[in-house]
Amino acid sequence: MRWNACILAFLSIALLCSCNSVNDDKIPNMPVNINLADAGTWNTFGVSGFGNYRRFLISPREPAGFPFSTQSATGFGGVLLISGMDPYTTQTDAPLAYDLACPVEVKSSIRVEIQGDTFEAVCPVCGSRFDVTMSGGAPVGGPAAESKYKCSLRRYRCIPSGNGGYFITN
Repeated sequence: MRWNACILAFLSIALLCSCNSVNDDKIPNMPVNINLADAGTWNTFGVSGFGNYRRFLISPREPAGFPFSTQSATGFGGVLLISGMDPYTTQTDAPLAYDLACPVEVKSSIRVEIQGDTFEAVCPVCGSRFDVTMSGGAPVGGPAAESKYKCSLRRYRCIPSGNGGYFITN
């Protein structure tokens, strides 16, 4: 029994210190609550079709006309909602959500931008690039992909509502 505990502790430390791990917790964990639950709201403000995306920010309000409520929350730097392939279920044309803040810069005002030709999220300050359509926000270039940082975008959940839309939450 004692050896099992020692082995478990050793493996846990080894995993935490692994050079190949990607840190997706550099962005502070802030509340996320975007209600796109009904089909009408989803059809107006949601995404469908590979690479289609939308940004959600309470301040400044984006998208224009979105019915934010007092319960709405958009994370640390805002929310990027994009249609892609969920890397964990391989579902295609799935809504995927990430925090817009760059995990290298860790400032709520420095937000990644989507490159239209590659569908990568790119930080305008450090140049880090992230695959947000097929690899769960993993870094693919720039400082975020280097072993010194090795960090991905913070991912949020898109939960089907049963009414033709989704809830975006953390």
